[in-house]
Amino acid sequence: MVFPVSRPRRLRRTETIRRMVRETELSVSNLVCPLFVTEGKGIKQPIGAMPGVFRYSVDNVLKEVCELRSLGIPAVILFGIPAVKDPLGSMAYDSDAAVQTAVRAIKDLYPEIVVITDVCLCEYTDHGHCGVVSGSEILNDPTLEILAKVAVSHATAGADIVAPSDMMDGRVGTLRSALDREGFEQVGILSYAAKYASSFYGPFREAAGSTPSFGDRRSYQMDPANRREALKEVAQDLAEGADMIMVKPAMTYLDVISKVKEVSCCPVAAYNVSGEYAMIKAAAANGWLDERQAVLETLLSIKRAGADLILTYHARDAARWLAGDREEQI
Repeated sequence: MVFPVSRPRRLRRTETIRRMVRETELSVSNLVCPLFVTEGKGIKQPIGAMPGVFRYSVDNVLKEVCELRSLGIPAVILFGIPAVKDPLGSMAYDSDAAVQTAVRAIKDLYPEIVVITDVCLCEYTDHGHCGVVSGSEILNDPTLEILAKVAVSHATAGADIVAPSDMMDGRVGTLRSALDREGFEQVGILSYAAKYASSFYGPFREAAGSTPSFGDRRSYQMDPANRREALKEVAQDLAEGADMIMVKPAMTYLDVISKVKEVSCCPVAAYNVSGEYAMIKAAAANGWLDERQAVLETLLSIKRAGADLILTYHARDAARWLAGDREEQI
């Protein structure tokens, strides 16, 4: 038998050689940890569908951020759980609400931590939709006015980056104008540019209490069947001033991440969402797969697809596992 001149297995013989020729590296610096912030003190409420994830009051958020910082995780994204909801989500821009209070506290104690804030209304409205409602319609332009107030309130509190996730048309330009007008030219915008109407958001909606009271979000979130449309959304958000753009979800949209990476002139983020997290947790709890291997393989695949940043509920565990891998290699 005549063997080929090229034998790819030559470069797989030892772990050292494998590391030397590895094409993609996953680093703790790629990770952003989502945190749910609620009103009150001494609160650490477990979220049933997301084992290991909690709703924190601000005092406990600070403890969590301290631990994340010790693991080398550079950034967090905050989602607020208000005590009171109303049709317009007015608590979203209250300067004393949980997110704004948490931002001030984090930046006071840990100024080096990058604080990203989710800018949306679904957690704050009593109907659970991401914008102003008239009848059964979610109104685009009136929603923009409120989102601008939310972004400015977050920037005033000290947020480094605001992340609009509402999927209203024109929101990036509206936020950029409002931030600049108020003297926050240095505050960045991470736009949820390609956010799909996905079935994988269920556990998040439990965590945030944001399940719509009627209908669904398909009139403003993207059709999972569309990829070219994602490129249109990305181009529009970049033209309006986005500093970074995001694809959400991640695992079932790796092809979209890859195409967006090809055309984007700015960093690309991907959100490894709650349902994706819950699937791995459930399978691991049943002994159907190795959690560590599955998580790191998943995050590596998202990075390989083109994501520069990965928002993931696995961030804390992944940081520990990556640190352990580095220690073994030394």
